[in-house]
Amino acid sequence: MSCVHYRFQSRLTYDRLQFEGLNISAGELKRQIMRSKRLKFCQLKISNAQTDEEYTDDALIPKNTSVIIRRIPAAGLKSSNRRFVGHQAGRWREPSPRADPSLLSLEQLLKTENLAEAKASEEDKLKAVMYQSSLCYYSSRAAAPRRTSASGRAQGFPAASCWRWTTQTERES
Repeated sequence: MSCVHYRFQSRLTYDRLQFEGLNISAGELKRQIMRSKRLKFCQLKISNAQTDEEYTDDALIPKNTSVIIRRIPAAGLKSSNRRFVGHQAGRWREPSPRADPSLLSLEQLLKTENLAEAKASEEDKLKAVMYQSSLCYYSSRAAAPRRTSASGRAQGFPAASCWRWTTQTERES
């Protein structure tokens, strides 16, 4: 029985697909891989692992060949990878110049209590929200009293301090 060694581009190890004959067509190899890995809604690109030559569907792949498989979203489907939607390579966009002078500036927005009804651009409103929320977080953290023990060390979990106390008294007696 003949075989072809294949691996997906994101994997490190090769899998083996067995077939009858001296070679297998790339289209048949794709169908068998999709069936064995239960892949749906994607297309596969097959290339030789040593030469990087891409195989078309009617190309014949000889036995004992190592190939690399790349998954490609099927035509007409959107990618489900939300992390890179709207991502632009390069630097961040600079804020656009204000077209309307009646809009509030960022400094005025930082002092505004009701940002929902403030007349400003959405970008500036979001920046003000992020700034105001971080102020509340840091001011509440600074004002929180710390629990300290008689020795001046910060207390942790109450059960842990009780356990330490009991072991110390046992040692003393």
